[in-house]
Amino acid sequence: MKPLIEIVTPAPPGSLHGNRITAMRWQRLLKSLGYQSSITEAWSGKPCDLLVALHAKRSHQSIQRFKKLYPTHPVVLVMTGTDIYRDFDKTTKVIDSMKMADAIVVLQSKALESLPKRFHKKVTVIYQSISTVTRKIPPKGYWLSTLIGHLRPEKDPFCAPHSLDLIPAQSQLKLIHLGKAMSPSMERQAIAMMEHQSRYQWLGELSHGKTLQWLARSNIMVISSRMEGGAHVVSEAIAIGVPVIASDIPGNRGLLGDDYPAYFPVGDIKALSELLYKAESNPSFYQKLNKAILTRKKLVQPELERRSIQVLMKKLLAN
Repeated sequence: MKPLIEIVTPAPPGSLHGNRITAMRWQRLLKSLGYQSSITEAWSGKPCDLLVALHAKRSHQSIQRFKKLYPTHPVVLVMTGTDIYRDFDKTTKVIDSMKMADAIVVLQSKALESLPKRFHKKVTVIYQSISTVTRKIPPKGYWLSTLIGHLRPEKDPFCAPHSLDLIPAQSQLKLIHLGKAMSPSMERQAIAMMEHQSRYQWLGELSHGKTLQWLARSNIMVISSRMEGGAHVVSEAIAIGVPVIASDIPGNRGLLGDDYPAYFPVGDIKALSELLYKAESNPSFYQKLNKAILTRKKLVQPELERRSIQVLMKKLLAN
């Protein structure tokens, strides 16, 4: 009989939050490896051979309940972002989840540096993959930059739009912003920004497929986040081959590498505007970004993620 795995994610069905996309991708990969799996928002209470729990704080109760009833059944804790870079100092639930977990998965190499050393022996780095999406020819008449992510404080969603005020008048840059406003205030700010800045257009939340199509035809993608566990959209840009201009945070460095040539200090609109215009107006710099992205492509291949999950499952379910 196939081993049964339950995947717990705080992101609800139909959501385009990274945790839901990660859960769905793991489910597909587990199926290809011969495992049965289901996705829930909290542990269902049903018996299973192994529990995969996304986010140390938000899945804490599920892990606790599961371990109380099935203390010998393994738990894989996937730490996805705010549980690494924000929640440590605010709640004991993160450390408690890490103690209960039999294995901890992080989504990029730099995350390990932010975790207490006593947990390092439990940690596996598994890079997020995407199936092949072909890069499209960018539009004619303007230089397309995309900003992809829900509008919430952690994403610093208006850093890039504000940087457009500093772009030289001769620039043909246009910024397309894709993502759901997570509060009425964020929605009002996005609408006001469109009225203020003609280069900026917020399209709201699109389907994952449509979002990938926008990304695939972009000249460049911007990620301005204040914290990331390992943004799936960066992995998508790498897989497609779209250069990225990224805030200088561990979550971005862990995916793009320390020597990537297009980081800007968090919240620095001047530095971001300079990088955007340099990428548009300096062909040799833009070529350098393209080459740098290509060197990271091997990290986001589906087979690498599949093999990494396979090794982890075999190790935990053999015990």
